[in-house]
Amino acid sequence: MAAVLVFVQLATGILLSFAFEPTPSGAYASILALQSETTFGQLIRNIHYWSANLLVLIIFLHMLRVFFTGAFHAPRQINWLIGWMMCGIILFANFTGYLLPYDQLAYWAVTVATGMLEYIPFIGSKLQEFMRGGAEIEPATMRIFFALHTALLPVTLVVLMAFHFWKIRKAGGVVIPRRPNEEHETPVRLPTIPYLLLREVVTALVLIAIVLFLAVFFNAPLEAPANPGLSPNPTKAPWYFAGFQELLLHIHPTFAVFVVPLLIVLALCALPYVCYQKDAAGIWFVSLKGRRMTIFSSIASCVITALVVIFHDAYFRGNSIAQAMPSVVSTGFIPVIILLCVLSAVYWLLRKRFSASNNEAVQNVFVVLVVAFVVLIVVGAWFRGKDMALMLFG
Repeated sequence: MAAVLVFVQLATGILLSFAFEPTPSGAYASILALQSETTFGQLIRNIHYWSANLLVLIIFLHMLRVFFTGAFHAPRQINWLIGWMMCGIILFANFTGYLLPYDQLAYWAVTVATGMLEYIPFIGSKLQEFMRGGAEIEPATMRIFFALHTALLPVTLVVLMAFHFWKIRKAGGVVIPRRPNEEHETPVRLPTIPYLLLREVVTALVLIAIVLFLAVFFNAPLEAPANPGLSPNPTKAPWYFAGFQELLLHIHPTFAVFVVPLLIVLALCALPYVCYQKDAAGIWFVSLKGRRMTIFSSIASCVITALVVIFHDAYFRGNSIAQAMPSVVSTGFIPVIILLCVLSAVYWLLRKRFSASNNEAVQNVFVVLVVAFVVLIVVGAWFRGKDMALMLFG
């Protein structure tokens, strides 16, 4: 599904490039002309927009499938890392394409997202200046984003995809998922043609039908032309960066945009090299007990994260005394240490109290983090309204 959407993106992107003018003065007008004067222009833009958003979701679900079926163990460790590299490139490609319509939504979302770079220690200001081509969003920014979006990132992604598929073949093919109650059964090997090919063709056709349905009935957003002097309220980053923007409301910016992402990247890179007790490749959630523990961890992480966000928003954002305290508002060190202690306690509790295997314990720590971050994305993207206050469908 991810591969199909990548090629849909490439095809529609090439078509859109014939009608697009990559300058701040001409970008918005060219999008209007594309939608109103070019045959099927609106449809092609809609397909490009929806396939881009679906690609982010599907690549994330794919990485979860790889993790929960144990398909990242030896000899597939390098492919796990390549997969997350491709995930990062897809996010970056979506982000660089976000600015190109040059409407209010795009301009201020990119302003917020690039503004986060300033808090990266030592290189933040230089990195922000490089991405913007200057101190602010300006014509150079459009040229940089257009070059990255249409040339560098697609070529890099296609090369990594080819290497990724080659590594899968070298490792013996795709890991066949099995249910926990099938963990002692030998998986059935079926020939690629016609079994796998038929399933892939049907899946591709259904996916394309879904993209076409969305493209026909839901237009890609286009607001008023970008106005640097008029900031919308609220100003939000793209939804896939909303989790980090939400973190900015709760901990110090340096921790939200540098320390926490760095810890996440290091943890993801280390996962294949942790010493596991058994080879659970292909078994969903390691075991039946692992599945039950995962369900419990997911619900607990979702509820606790939501309650922490609500409590922090209600107490610290509306309490001047609390805001002046050296608390989670003024530093990210304390909450990060608390989080690490909580995760360590979860791991210890699962191993000692519930006799979980190392596979099951690591899986549940991973689940706690993933669900917590998804909750932050949902809250930041859909439940923040004016002045970033919590509200229903902000």
